[in-house]
Amino acid sequence: MTAVIGREAVRVDGREKVTGSARYSGEIALPGLAYAEIVGALVARGRITSIDTRAAENAGGVAAVLTHRDLPAVNRVPLVPSLMGGPAPGETFFPMQDDEVHYAGQPVAIVVADSLEQARYAASLVEVSYAGAPSVTTIGQGRGDAYEPEKIFGGFMPARSRRGDARDGLASADLGVDATFRFAPNHHNALEPMTTTAVWEDDRLTLYDSCQGIKAVQLTVAALLGTSPSRIRVLTRYVGGAFGSKAMVWPHVTLAALAARHVRRPVRLTVSRAQMFTSCGHREEQEQRVRLGARRDGALTAIRHDKISVTSPFDDWAEPAFGVASQLYAAPAFEGVHRLVRGNTMTPTFTRGPGEAAGVFSLECAMDELAARLGIDPVELRMRNLGDVDPNTGHPWSSSGFAECLRRGAERFGWDARDPRPGREREGDRLIGTGMAAAAYPVAFFMRTQRARARLYADGTAVVGTAAQEFGTGMTTVLTQVAADALGLGLDDVRLDYGDTDLPTAGSPVGSNGAMMVSAAVHHAAAAVRDRLVALAAGDPASPLHGADPAWITVDGGRMALADDPGAGESYGELMERHLMGDTEALGTWDPPPLDTPHGLLTFGAQFARVAVDADLGTVRVQHMVGAFAPGRVLNPRTARSQLMGGMLWGMSQALLEGTHMDAGLGRWANASLGDYLVPVNADAPEVDVELIEVDDEVTGPLGVKGVGEIGQVGSGAAIANAVHHATGHRVHELPITVEDLLPALAWEAGR
Repeated sequence: MTAVIGREAVRVDGREKVTGSARYSGEIALPGLAYAEIVGALVARGRITSIDTRAAENAGGVAAVLTHRDLPAVNRVPLVPSLMGGPAPGETFFPMQDDEVHYAGQPVAIVVADSLEQARYAASLVEVSYAGAPSVTTIGQGRGDAYEPEKIFGGFMPARSRRGDARDGLASADLGVDATFRFAPNHHNALEPMTTTAVWEDDRLTLYDSCQGIKAVQLTVAALLGTSPSRIRVLTRYVGGAFGSKAMVWPHVTLAALAARHVRRPVRLTVSRAQMFTSCGHREEQEQRVRLGARRDGALTAIRHDKISVTSPFDDWAEPAFGVASQLYAAPAFEGVHRLVRGNTMTPTFTRGPGEAAGVFSLECAMDELAARLGIDPVELRMRNLGDVDPNTGHPWSSSGFAECLRRGAERFGWDARDPRPGREREGDRLIGTGMAAAAYPVAFFMRTQRARARLYADGTAVVGTAAQEFGTGMTTVLTQVAADALGLGLDDVRLDYGDTDLPTAGSPVGSNGAMMVSAAVHHAAAAVRDRLVALAAGDPASPLHGADPAWITVDGGRMALADDPGAGESYGELMERHLMGDTEALGTWDPPPLDTPHGLLTFGAQFARVAVDADLGTVRVQHMVGAFAPGRVLNPRTARSQLMGGMLWGMSQALLEGTHMDAGLGRWANASLGDYLVPVNADAPEVDVELIEVDDEVTGPLGVKGVGEIGQVGSGAAIANAVHHATGHRVHELPITVEDLLPALAWEAGR
């Protein structure tokens, strides 16, 4: 049988995207379409004392100006992560329900007009007066009132993690490392801003929404409005980037629906670029302190990991920093504690590699310091601390490949040629350094039952439907491959229907779980159709396959044949025509294993980086990156490498460029634009080399798939930071690493 899974197939949606025929949520043409613009609060805390909407209402083309005085009440919905499969509001607070302001940028009015330009102009005419109050927006302002919550991550995870006695483990160590790391807030800045188009027909609502989970949008809006999900349809075929910002359902989606109902016409609400910084969450400002204890042979005796971060006034949200950090190494003792500062910001949210991008950064930079103190090669130190089981539970890994990632990555990078002494290699005025870090990301089983439908026609073509959507990862391509592989058809003979809540339910493909969970349902649906026809042929006296054991019948190119006698067989079409079957279909379902599955569940990898630091200017350029990853079975190496490369570059961006800065006096983000919030461009991208190491995994699903969406970022920033230390001899414990961090150390070194 010709394999379809594992092929480097080109994207099935590629032609539509490059020719411009792909339609995104902001490009849906509808008769009578109106445009909505949000007016955001200019203070971080206080109350609205007056809103004058008269000038806006009298502006040309304006259909309505809505404020808290005329917006209907909505229900309060608990904050639950979208991967749980239910309603998933981005925050429990819903704006424009009263006159209280909790954070700058909070929606206080909505203008609806005939054109986007008219809506934006009229919005500028809305005059809002405030009675301001003191705000807290940074760790420094609220450190004295920090608290340890019972749960974090939407009430989903405990704030404290512990095994063994970390205090005794640190005290008994031969030596240790104690380092504190500071992280600037990050914002997502997908190319396509948040966009929702809302259309009412009587009591039925259709939403064209830029999101990562159409089912989550359907359930969330239904819960907020107090209506049945059966009355809401969500359509999303293409999404122009998400990275976590579109995983949860933010207030603008429901605000668009309410505005459309008010003006009795379709309404499109597009969040502006500046409003993206106050409308869809962010990676919170945080500090992490890591303490390692070790014997002189490098074996860890204990890890202590503490985090403090800023959350909103209404939700105990924090990225869980200790998941992977508590599992990577076989230290007998670990303790981690999250503490929160109640601040005047919106609720933070998933940002690519949530928790692990920062938590593993702190751990892996500390491990590099430990390696230097011990005089042990950084790769070797990791190898000495690997375990065969999850140290938190004692359960064996469902699959690993960790050691092979370290070995293969080091070989591909040329690690053995490295002089371990810092500051020894130069290229003209540039100091050259190399660094590495381990990488891992959780495999989560929190989603609910996944479904897909497969329909095969007598002409040998098939249509597979599932309510997933494509947000740039290649999901549609790999699902088409999975269906074609199970049916024994060519890739061109299968079409995928997706992005519609009227199709069989699929959960939000977040947390690097999309390929694992949706491919399982698609595989089961397509395999059920195949098995039905194979069994029919085996039982049909008129079939050349009559009496054969179905287990010995293979399908290739739509033709069923005996495995040991390929000449004996017939096509699907011949069988179906004989039985007067124009088509046949089946529903496939997949239930994830229970949460207490007795296995450790991580995807492993290793990252390597080479940097050049200008000795006079302190600028850092990344020259080469290598990543080796073991994501189970690889459905499409081309799309997998693309995702991993993107993650590695995002890690570079987190390490060297990205940082949102809070004006603590005003309680507002000071650089809320792409002119001031730095992201990498093509000129910043180094040579990126990705190695895929396939490992068998019989736990994660019928195809043994894990995920590659976020592990590419995890470890990438730490490898770069460790390379900067190797180049300069100076360790930077703050992200992003800036010229200001390096110049004092470089100037001191030059003046010695």
